[in-house]
Amino acid sequence: MRICFLFNHDQPHQVAHSLPIARAMAARGAHEVVLAVTHDAVEREVRRLLGADQARVTIISLRTRGLVRRSAARLLDPLFPARRLAIYRDNLDFFRGFDVLVVSEKTSLVLKSRYGLDRLKMVHSRHGAGDRAIGFDKASARFDLVLVSGPKIRDRLIAEAGVDPAKIALIGYVKFDIEPRPLDLGFADPARPTVIYNPHPSPHLSSWYRFGPSVLRQFAASDRYNLIFAPHVMLFQRRFNFALDRLSAARAVPPGREFTDLPNLHIDLGSTRSVDMSYVRAADIYLGDVSSQVYEFLARPRPCLFLDAHDTDWRGDPNYLHWQAGPVIDDVGDIIAATDAAVASHPDYLARQRELLAATFAGSDRPASERAADAIEALA
Repeated sequence: MRICFLFNHDQPHQVAHSLPIARAMAARGAHEVVLAVTHDAVEREVRRLLGADQARVTIISLRTRGLVRRSAARLLDPLFPARRLAIYRDNLDFFRGFDVLVVSEKTSLVLKSRYGLDRLKMVHSRHGAGDRAIGFDKASARFDLVLVSGPKIRDRLIAEAGVDPAKIALIGYVKFDIEPRPLDLGFADPARPTVIYNPHPSPHLSSWYRFGPSVLRQFAASDRYNLIFAPHVMLFQRRFNFALDRLSAARAVPPGREFTDLPNLHIDLGSTRSVDMSYVRAADIYLGDVSSQVYEFLARPRPCLFLDAHDTDWRGDPNYLHWQAGPVIDDVGDIIAATDAAVASHPDYLARQRELLAATFAGSDRPASERAADAIEALA
């Protein structure tokens, strides 16, 4: 069986959601495993995570054809995934050569819907384990197999996206199969409790545009906490962020120089540390809005505090299920006091955090990547 794992993004945040599966399948020695990358930064992360296992796979770089096409894709990319779509159009012969294509996003479905590659079996590995409605749209039902981390996601895919239960494999969380790296945050007082602030880029969901600078200023002046500022890697990749699921736009202004070289702030606007769980593992308290990284943080239950910058009617809304893991506030006038209160109230949320964890990640004695490999082999 020829299997392609495609990493079609300009940032490496989706790599860890399927690369361990590729590594597991290659180790079995029964299949030809090809990793296709479309950006240099992504290729570097793929090679870093593979390490010595690079010898077991083939890594191929895919590009769009022609200067005009590449330029047009770059201009249109802030509005819709023009470059990703161009990759499919310009490499159809490449994709036709495989039995199975494993992807973490949904634009790849154009290979079937527009270009007629019906023989190609398509597997959606998903990325993250969050609650946003965009993860449960009807497109999911068009995959031949969907790999899910837990029963919460399986049940919503069936109910909301109309996915055939027979096309869903409950495998656990593949990203947990990646070994942690040593981390030195360089805080002057590492004994202080450490908060991770992890805002989302989407203008109608993120806390950054309204609250972010105030949050950083207050923690910078605090003698109680260290702060890791590690937003979603896409927050500051462009000058403006657009959201099409609910039409909105916002200018993405990164933190100013006053926040650099402070003894209690660690700022990372997009390194691989932001996507390999280094920071959620190192922090004692989670501060954020709608990022699915909160569930990675809750793998070891700890205090959470959520920022509602949009007057959200979130209670009972499954898209904000994670906001049941800690207090939700809509005023950051004293974020230090609010953090203190979140820490003090954590025992009240601990049972619910454990319930959310069990619903989000299906535990097993076997690694998630091995379970995923089994499901892909059964598909073929």
